[in-house]
Amino acid sequence: MKKSYTLISPCFFGMEKMLAREIKDLGFEIIKTEDGRITYKTGEDGIAKANMWLRCAERVHLKVAEFEARTFDELYENTKRINWSRYIPYGAQFPVSKASSIKSKLYSTTDIQSIVKKAIVDSLKKSYMETGILKEDKEKYPVYVFLHKDKVTISIDTTGDALHKRGYREKANKAPIRETLAAGIMSLVPWKPGRILVDPMCGSGTMLIEAAMMGINMAPGLNREFISEKWRTLDKKIWWDTRKDAFDKIDNDVEFKIYGYDIDEEALEIAKENAEIAGVDEYIEFKLGNAIDFKSDEEYGFIVTNPPYGERLEDKESVQSLYKHLGYTFRNLKNWSYYLITSYEDFEKEFGQEADKRRKLYNGMLKTNLYQYIGPRPPKK
Repeated sequence: MKKSYTLISPCFFGMEKMLAREIKDLGFEIIKTEDGRITYKTGEDGIAKANMWLRCAERVHLKVAEFEARTFDELYENTKRINWSRYIPYGAQFPVSKASSIKSKLYSTTDIQSIVKKAIVDSLKKSYMETGILKEDKEKYPVYVFLHKDKVTISIDTTGDALHKRGYREKANKAPIRETLAAGIMSLVPWKPGRILVDPMCGSGTMLIEAAMMGINMAPGLNREFISEKWRTLDKKIWWDTRKDAFDKIDNDVEFKIYGYDIDEEALEIAKENAEIAGVDEYIEFKLGNAIDFKSDEEYGFIVTNPPYGERLEDKESVQSLYKHLGYTFRNLKNWSYYLITSYEDFEKEFGQEADKRRKLYNGMLKTNLYQYIGPRPPKK
């Protein structure tokens, strides 16, 4: 009988729809969608496939149990009742890496972590008939505990370093956009190879690198490792097959060129280096240039960019001026669409045009809006 798993993937607030689409595209069944997390059911290759292919998720957690606990005694007893030996083999490490509590009677996260740890130890000692100290010197199974309104969800992290760490961004300029957020934004842009795509303030190149990876169908997790690859509880062949399949799915025949500009030469050098590490440097052309001077004779292009937000008071005037000039510049491009993400509340006023669509997204803890100005579609050839 084949194994099945219930997985949970957290994401930035506002990214749930984009992540849900990815999960469905992988053929997985969505059980529940909540703010900042999606629970779904997969087959036995699900852990490997989710880690390898999800662009918008921050992690992939293996759900272990869900129960109610209003006291620390209930938390201990319900956690101890779980058959932990099914998930954690003898000798494995199982740190309780993180506990979160929202609107629950149990709110001390350090106490939650220590009680859950003690309950798992006691459960495993009983299962493995261990009377002394339980050894923890082999592979890791990091445990996560999430409490919401007294409902406890316990899971094991299968990812390790968060999924936004694709392995290509060894260097970054100031305030880079997170890779998962950049991928989520690009999934909203109806760009396809063959259409013009420009980031006129590209910084370390994240937006364009994510776009290029999508353009050639490169799995975002292809160039990194995951903590669950070392697990004795997962068949190594599944990981081997998943990685080989991801390599085979790369479309090496597709031809396109996308463009990044920035006024900072050092940032452009970093962007070029990052694109090379990601394996997409042949698809991106980086050039020195000021966004407010951008011009193009091409029609039906896309601009996607993450401009300065003006978070500091001393930057406010320069950001207002920048947005105003960007409005003039972009409106002079014939039939173009432009997508800009910023936390600046009066962006549309400074830009001089109301957006066709506005989507609230969180860049970490910072509330931002993605302003979408949607141009006409090109005529069919």
